[in-house]
Amino acid sequence: MKITIIGGGAAGFFAAIAAKSHFPDAHVCILEKTSKFLGKVKISGGGRCNVTNATFNSRLLSENYPRGEKFLRKAFETFNAQDTVNWFESRGVALKTYPDNCIFPLSNESQSIIDCFLLEARKLGIELYTSHSVESIRRTDKGFEIETNQGKHVADRVIITVGGQPKSNWFSAIESFGHNIIPPVPSLFTFNMPKEPIKALMGVVVEHARVRIEGQKLVGIGPLLVTHWGMSGPAILQLSAWGARILAEKDYCCSILVNWLDEVKEEALRATCTSIQKNHGAKMLQNHNPFPIPNRLWIYLLEKNEIKPETRWQDLAGKHANKLINTLINDRYEVQGKTTFKEEFVTAGGIDLHEIDVKSMESKRVPGLYFAGEVTDIDGITGGFNFQAAWTTGYIAGKNVGV
Repeated sequence: MKITIIGGGAAGFFAAIAAKSHFPDAHVCILEKTSKFLGKVKISGGGRCNVTNATFNSRLLSENYPRGEKFLRKAFETFNAQDTVNWFESRGVALKTYPDNCIFPLSNESQSIIDCFLLEARKLGIELYTSHSVESIRRTDKGFEIETNQGKHVADRVIITVGGQPKSNWFSAIESFGHNIIPPVPSLFTFNMPKEPIKALMGVVVEHARVRIEGQKLVGIGPLLVTHWGMSGPAILQLSAWGARILAEKDYCCSILVNWLDEVKEEALRATCTSIQKNHGAKMLQNHNPFPIPNRLWIYLLEKNEIKPETRWQDLAGKHANKLINTLINDRYEVQGKTTFKEEFVTAGGIDLHEIDVKSMESKRVPGLYFAGEVTDIDGITGGFNFQAAWTTGYIAGKNVGV
């Protein structure tokens, strides 16, 4: 049996290794259009590769996917985060879990993951082809005929793992097989705020913030980073993932509301301020920042509300007090565009999951054609979840491709 995997990324390698492991007599090859395999793995996580997340309950794990939650809840019954940890560690890749549950190789280098895949592929006898751009694929009486820029390949089974590139011609090719494509839009991006003075605070991090799109219920929770172009950090990336389609419809122009104090509500904040005025009233605002935010941001918020930093707490009253309280928990900013890290892009959209058998990742429309990874309508928030989806869907496709 000839099994061809199109796409030499995370899902492609995992699918190929699973296929050859389960069907050792099969001829398995990977066709990669670029000159290097696993390019996205190489640069992901700042070159460290966040391989998965220590969420070992499959139901809870699936809740981190804006698209694909129900599908993955079933898929994780076959291969989950614990299986990923076992898989890498059994092949000599030591892993480390961080306080935020992100799991990285102990080496802190993505090359450890790449070396593991390449070694495993060669050990199993998987044929690896770089610079093989697939120009067309068609169904024949005997299987599939794949035309590349370097010649023709024939295959009995094909696993497509080409990623979720928004401008990819692959979606047109897959549509020609009768598949419905959910239009891809970017996910996991940062917010550009060209007109907002807060950019001058670039480098400031608030560890526990909440961000929402004005008029929407979606919330991003976690660290927020001020950048020279606007805002980033897990809270922003999370919001961009859950709000990917909403933000695309708005052409990435909207207002966001930031609660710099996480879950704190107005009533509790007023009580805190009253207590400070009673116990520390003689202290100047600039010298007594009672909140878990950096002093640079504290001074900025005071000045934003035309409050002199040398004002004493006991003198903070009236509209100035009201404005400061509102700003701390409901700070408004204008977003005018996004920044997507091109090499690390994630897309919402892809092949409609209703047309894929979750037990095998086989197309319900074309027998012998399988899909894995981000080419499907699956995407996760930041934290190792997108790689976990790649490992899971790749494993299921490879395990079943020769059945």
